Amino acid sequence: MTDKRKVLTGAWLLLAAMLPPSAPALAHPHVWVTAKEQILFGPGGKIVGFRHAWTFDEMYSAFATQGLGKDGKPPTREELAPLAKTNVESLKEFQYFTVAKAGPHYYEFGPPQDYELTADAKKIVTLRFTLPLKEPVSAKKPLIFMVYDPTYFVDFELAEDDPVTLKNAPAGCSVTNMRPDPLDEPDTKKLSESFFSGLSPGADFGIKLAPRSIVACP
Repeated sequence: MTDKRKVLTGAWLLLAAMLPPSAPALAHPHVWVTAKEQILFGPGGKIVGFRHAWTFDEMYSAFATQGLGKDGKPPTREELAPLAKTNVESLKEFQYFTVAKAGPHYYEFGPPQDYELTADAKKIVTLRFTLPLKEPVSAKKPLIFMVYDPTYFVDFELAEDDPVTLKNAPAGCSVTNMRPDPLDEPDTKKLSESFFSGLSPGADFGIKLAPRSIVACP
């Protein structure tokens, strides 16, 4: 697998464009994201979508803000708007790194809405966007919600404080967040080897390290 293919697998196309042609093989992970999630309820108490807020690591943020902003100040939302559009559009091929399922059934998403990229005082960037479900989903049957990159090119970690919240949920609804179990010895070895070889640790490796949220309503 070529370096370009690895970057595409991670879906961050802009980052690929900014890496020099002589860049070394990419280890896994290469981008780190701290995620805060909101599960959105609509009429009838059904889940209608998800609101993502993904804060990127310092390296990616430095790439994203390079050449933007004036007098040492962080770039404005307007300056970052083209990058927000690029990121959101590039994520479509990868299902927006989002999984929503009940039992064996996986739910599909509509086009992202209300997307924006902002930079804080330290020029750390956060991508926010709403990802609607194609059809509203009842939460009377527990729904599993996950955000992860199967190839583990991007490492998603839930924020420590209020990582997943419910908006407009009916009374009695709850969300339970589950952190991933530590890797077993063979997988730890495989991941370690991937850092040195630049090869992917394997398809769907990221799910083994993916936090998951379970939403249930009475």
